[in-house]
Amino acid sequence: MKAYIHILVLFFSLSLFSQVEKIEPPFWWSGMQNTELQLMCYGKNIAQFEISISDGITVLNRKKTENPNYQFITIDTKGIAPGKVTLSFSKKGKVLFSKPYVFKKRRENSSLRKGFDASDAMYLIMPDRFANGNSDNDSTKSTVEKVNRSQNGGRHGGDIQGVIDHLDYIKELGMTALWSTPLLEDNEPVYSYHTYAQSDLYKIDPRYGSNEDYKRLSAEMHKRKLKLVMDYVTNHWGSKHWMIQDLPTKDWIHVWGNGKKGFQRSSYRMETQFDENVSNFDAKACMNGWFDTTMPDMNQSNPLVLNYMTQNAIWWIEYADLDGLRVDTYSYNDKQAIAKWTKAIMDEYPNFNIVGEVWMHSQAQVAYWQKDSKIGAIDNFNSNLPSVMDFTLYDALTGMFYEDNATWDAGMIKAYKNFTNDFLYPNINNIMVFAGNHDTNRINEIYKGDLKKYKLAMTLIATVRGIPQFYYGDELGMMGNKDAKGDGDIRRDFPGGWEGDVKNAFEASGRTATQNAYFNFTKKLFNWRKNNTAIHVGKTMQFLPENNVYVYFRYTNLEKVMVVINNNPTMQEFDVARFSEMIQDSTSEEEILSEKRIDLTKKLKIAGKTSMIITLK
Repeated sequence: MKAYIHILVLFFSLSLFSQVEKIEPPFWWSGMQNTELQLMCYGKNIAQFEISISDGITVLNRKKTENPNYQFITIDTKGIAPGKVTLSFSKKGKVLFSKPYVFKKRRENSSLRKGFDASDAMYLIMPDRFANGNSDNDSTKSTVEKVNRSQNGGRHGGDIQGVIDHLDYIKELGMTALWSTPLLEDNEPVYSYHTYAQSDLYKIDPRYGSNEDYKRLSAEMHKRKLKLVMDYVTNHWGSKHWMIQDLPTKDWIHVWGNGKKGFQRSSYRMETQFDENVSNFDAKACMNGWFDTTMPDMNQSNPLVLNYMTQNAIWWIEYADLDGLRVDTYSYNDKQAIAKWTKAIMDEYPNFNIVGEVWMHSQAQVAYWQKDSKIGAIDNFNSNLPSVMDFTLYDALTGMFYEDNATWDAGMIKAYKNFTNDFLYPNINNIMVFAGNHDTNRINEIYKGDLKKYKLAMTLIATVRGIPQFYYGDELGMMGNKDAKGDGDIRRDFPGGWEGDVKNAFEASGRTATQNAYFNFTKKLFNWRKNNTAIHVGKTMQFLPENNVYVYFRYTNLEKVMVVINNNPTMQEFDVARFSEMIQDSTSEEEILSEKRIDLTKKLKIAGKTSMIITLK
């Protein structure tokens, strides 16, 4: 009889134990700057228990929500040593069951990790379309959408192992950092390959690999002195996220009363975030509207939501040893809340870097979102965001190289005018410049496969202030038109990334002559850029374009680089005396792209639609 009772007690204890389905973060680290840790405990009717923690650790706050399946406790981790502690679940003063919780030892100098900066060139990939290194995980039992490479919008099977397999290619190209679009689980039934509708923020999508695979990617990159940047999504989660399926609180997401399960699409009018004359209706329509039907808009003004997201980002930085974050749709968030999120991360890692997607078409409006912006200060706002993306330069790039004949506002004057507004940015060297990404038509599609235009654009991107970001496949002349064929067309598979591909463009022998022409130019340009301090941290002096020829200099006290971009289709000849304040005593110097010496005592000749990069002593 006693044995029977013992079995019943054991069975009862185990059933109680199983009530704790998740504790997040799943583990933490000792010695963090912020010693307050919010633990989310989830399980059937978990709110009925009182939760305590061993070793005299103070519980600062307990929060039970209207959903009894959640309980949030905040503990003080100051002085906690690496090792296990015990979470005890009690009822009426009696401990019914316990769960271990682990604090790990941090990497040495983890808090002082250095993020990406202007000495880097960042390679952007969509992992599903880059390379398939492990075909066994193309489809999994736990995820709904299966591999279908024949569909532009389907999953194609690229994964983390495929990225690891080709890190040497990325390094050979001259890139020093990798930004992968999100790798966390996205369990939407269709169109899940882009992974921006995430269903579990602590889990790598199994079709890409495992959490351990992601950590291994980071380690392999660091062996090659490459930096890993995670694409982080704060504005929205996926409709299949397990917490969306069982909301902790009614206001965990923004719910609209239109009878469509809370959905109302965002107006996408980000100007409402700083418009002094904005109506409350319009401000809410942008900030609280859903990005899409499968992407519920998160309510970061709820402290539980904000703490959950903050700790999750820090958890990934520590766990995977990250070198930076790129934040999706940054300017759609509750701006006060996202500023707190950003500050919390930068307080923990003061030398880290975070770049936010602020897709706007005015320098003043983009600059508003950079840390310590004088424009933001007008309404007492500071985003704390170190870096923003230069979408206005991208706008200029898509048109100016088609404008052969310069006019008052056409041709290279567009580049010049873009840089005249640099004074608006508080940290001009920490903005990201690019000629395309996973949301834009391919730059080579825009240029209709014109290699000369590509070279002009890349010369500009590689030599102006800021951090160049490069989109995978552009170095092969890859095309893609989302307006005509959908997003899948600008996210084509990298040739050679799949077993059985006819051509392998990861190898010179597998590339066509045209692809090698694109690749070799890109390789030469960005490998040269790696070691030029004037390009990384130098100041800029630009001269008004004449005859569609644009000349500017990047310089420090020790180095100078002269860049000449001839956007005119015909050869141009001009007197360099106009640039004497920068050229000074230089006479004969090396031109990087042609590897020829340039006589700066004579008139300078430059062929149509070509560029020069001249290093000055």
